[in-house]
Amino acid sequence: MSKNIRNASVDFLFDAILSLKDKEECYTFFEDICTVNELLSLSQRFEVAGMLRAHRTYLEIAEKTGASTATISRVNRSLNYGNDGYDMVFSRIKEFPYDTNVAEEK
Repeated sequence: MSKNIRNASVDFLFDAILSLKDKEECYTFFEDICTVNELLSLSQRFEVAGMLRAHRTYLEIAEKTGASTATISRVNRSLNYGNDGYDMVFSRIKEFPYDTNVAEEK
Protein backbone atom coordinates (compact mmCIF):
# COMPACT_ATOMS: atom_id res chain seq x y z
CA MET A 1 0.00 0.00 0.00
CA SER A 2 1.34 3.40 -0.98
CA LYS A 3 1.84 6.06 1.67
CA ASN A 4 -0.09 9.28 1.26
CA ILE A 5 2.51 11.99 0.72
CA ARG A 6 0.01 14.85 0.67
CA ASN A 7 0.17 16.26 4.17
CA ALA A 8 1.03 19.47 6.00
CA SER A 9 4.67 18.49 6.50
CA VAL A 10 5.25 17.88 2.78
CA ASP A 11 3.34 21.07 1.94
CA PHE A 12 5.70 22.96 4.26
CA LEU A 13 8.73 21.44 2.52
CA PHE A 14 7.38 22.29 -0.95
CA ASP A 15 6.61 25.86 0.15
CA ALA A 16 10.24 26.13 1.28
CA ILE A 17 11.51 24.81 -2.06
CA LEU A 18 9.24 27.17 -4.00
CA SER A 19 10.66 30.10 -2.01
CA LEU A 20 14.18 29.49 -3.36
CA LYS A 21 15.23 32.20 -5.81
CA ASP A 22 18.18 30.74 -7.72
CA LYS A 23 20.58 27.81 -8.05
CA GLU A 24 22.86 29.11 -5.33
CA GLU A 25 19.96 29.17 -2.87
CA CYS A 26 19.06 25.65 -4.00
CA TYR A 27 22.60 24.46 -3.27
CA THR A 28 22.52 26.14 0.15
CA PHE A 29 19.15 24.64 1.11
CA PHE A 30 19.61 21.16 -0.34
CA GLU A 31 23.09 20.77 1.13
CA ASP A 32 21.49 21.38 4.53
CA ILE A 33 18.38 19.26 4.10
CA CYS A 34 19.89 16.28 2.23
CA THR A 35 22.94 14.15 2.68
CA VAL A 36 25.36 14.28 -0.24
CA ASN A 37 24.29 10.76 -1.23
CA GLU A 38 20.57 11.67 -1.13
CA LEU A 39 21.11 14.68 -3.35
CA LEU A 40 23.29 12.72 -5.77
CA SER A 41 20.67 9.96 -5.90
CA LEU A 42 17.93 12.46 -6.75
CA SER A 43 20.05 14.07 -9.46
CA GLN A 44 21.00 10.64 -10.83
CA ARG A 45 17.33 9.64 -11.16
CA PHE A 46 16.58 12.91 -12.92
CA GLU A 47 19.49 12.36 -15.31
CA VAL A 48 18.33 8.77 -15.94
CA ALA A 49 14.83 10.04 -16.74
CA GLY A 50 16.22 12.54 -19.23
CA MET A 51 18.32 9.90 -20.92
CA LEU A 52 15.37 7.49 -21.09
CA ARG A 53 13.25 10.23 -22.67
CA ALA A 54 16.05 10.74 -25.18
CA HIS A 55 15.80 7.01 -26.03
CA ARG A 56 19.19 6.03 -24.65
CA THR A 57 19.69 2.35 -23.88
CA TYR A 58 19.92 0.99 -20.35
CA LEU A 59 23.57 0.14 -21.04
CA GLU A 60 24.37 3.71 -22.15
CA ILE A 61 22.56 5.12 -19.13
CA ALA A 62 24.26 2.77 -16.68
CA GLU A 63 27.69 3.57 -18.11
CA LYS A 64 27.12 7.36 -18.10
CA THR A 65 25.37 7.71 -14.74
CA GLY A 66 26.52 4.71 -12.73
CA ALA A 67 22.85 3.91 -12.02
CA SER A 68 21.91 0.29 -11.51
CA THR A 69 19.52 -1.36 -13.94
CA ALA A 70 17.04 -1.58 -11.03
CA THR A 71 17.17 2.22 -10.64
CA ILE A 72 16.83 2.73 -14.39
CA SER A 73 13.86 0.36 -14.44
CA ARG A 74 12.15 2.17 -11.52
CA VAL A 75 12.61 5.54 -13.24
CA ASN A 76 11.32 4.07 -16.50
CA ARG A 77 8.23 2.78 -14.68
CA SER A 78 7.63 6.29 -13.29
CA LEU A 79 7.97 7.77 -16.77
CA ASN A 80 5.50 5.29 -18.23
CA TYR A 81 2.99 4.86 -15.41
CA GLY A 82 3.60 7.77 -13.04
CA ASN A 83 2.09 11.23 -12.77
CA ASP A 84 3.97 12.81 -15.72
CA GLY A 85 6.02 14.91 -13.32
CA TYR A 86 9.28 14.31 -15.14
CA ASP A 87 7.77 15.32 -18.50
CA MET A 88 6.14 18.39 -16.97
CA VAL A 89 9.54 19.60 -15.75
CA PHE A 90 11.41 18.56 -18.90
CA SER A 91 9.00 20.60 -21.02
CA ARG A 92 9.86 23.68 -18.92
CA ILE A 93 13.63 23.36 -18.97
CA LYS A 94 15.15 25.74 -21.50
CA GLU A 95 18.30 23.74 -22.22
CA PHE A 96 17.57 20.03 -22.05
CA PRO A 97 20.94 18.25 -22.24
CA TYR A 98 19.76 15.02 -23.88
CA ASP A 99 17.12 15.77 -26.49
CA THR A 100 15.48 19.00 -27.58
CA ASN A 101 12.18 17.33 -28.58
CA VAL A 102 11.15 15.80 -25.25
CA ALA A 103 7.88 17.72 -25.01
CA GLU A 104 6.79 16.48 -28.43
CA GLU A 105 7.55 12.82 -27.62
CA LYS A 106 4.65 12.39 -25.17
